[in-house]
Amino acid sequence: MQSKEIMYRRLSMASIARAIRQGWIVFSQSRPVSVAYAVIFAVIGLLILTGIVLAGVAPMMLPLAGGFMLIGPVLLCGFFSIADRVIGKLPTQFSDVLIGFSNASRQVLVLALVSMLLFLIWLTDAAILYGFMVGRTPMPLLGLLPPPDNVRSFILWSSVMGAALALLIFAISAFSVPLLYYRRAGLVQAVVLSVRVVFGNFVPGIAWALVLSAAIIGSILLLPLFLLVFPVMAYASHALYHEIFPQPAA
Repeated sequence: MQSKEIMYRRLSMASIARAIRQGWIVFSQSRPVSVAYAVIFAVIGLLILTGIVLAGVAPMMLPLAGGFMLIGPVLLCGFFSIADRVIGKLPTQFSDVLIGFSNASRQVLVLALVSMLLFLIWLTDAAILYGFMVGRTPMPLLGLLPPPDNVRSFILWSSVMGAALALLIFAISAFSVPLLYYRRAGLVQAVVLSVRVVFGNFVPGIAWALVLSAAIIGSILLLPLFLLVFPVMAYASHALYHEIFPQPAA
């Protein structure tokens, strides 16, 4: 099965728009469990962001929010399980999240470990850059309105560094995670296919990456929005995978 050729369709701007609409539909039909799952990460994010502000390093909020894009893809298994039940017109409950992770291929764990490693590398690099460009002077949240020149420089260069890592993990995981989740490919084949789709359809591939990044990072910084945006974009990713990699006819 893993060596069998897997056919895929072209990624387009129209397919991205359709996926987002479908993501909203699935969210609307599974709102309680979708929000409950997203609350877990919202609470963790709130605690971390609060700790950053109390530590006087408020400019690190943006790199941390951007770093979520490195680990976010491996959290989708729970949402995939919910989406499958909604599409199958079955009732949803929080246990479906756990079922999604228990049913996922073990190779998804490998991607999770790689993503976590890149996330830790990113945080270390961002902290070093922060120390070099901002220093040890406490920087409260209100001190960012407007940000001083050194903070603007830090945000600019950390964004450039983070974008490179985020694009790498996006290309690797955008379609490999669902391919592995549905056990349609092995790890190497899934990663190769994901990279081919993203870079073989460069403009819509980058557009999808930018949409995801803007939506997720923006909603983390405006945390209540995260409870809506994260599930919708997760279901959109599910819908986009099924459009680009349709199940073969029986």
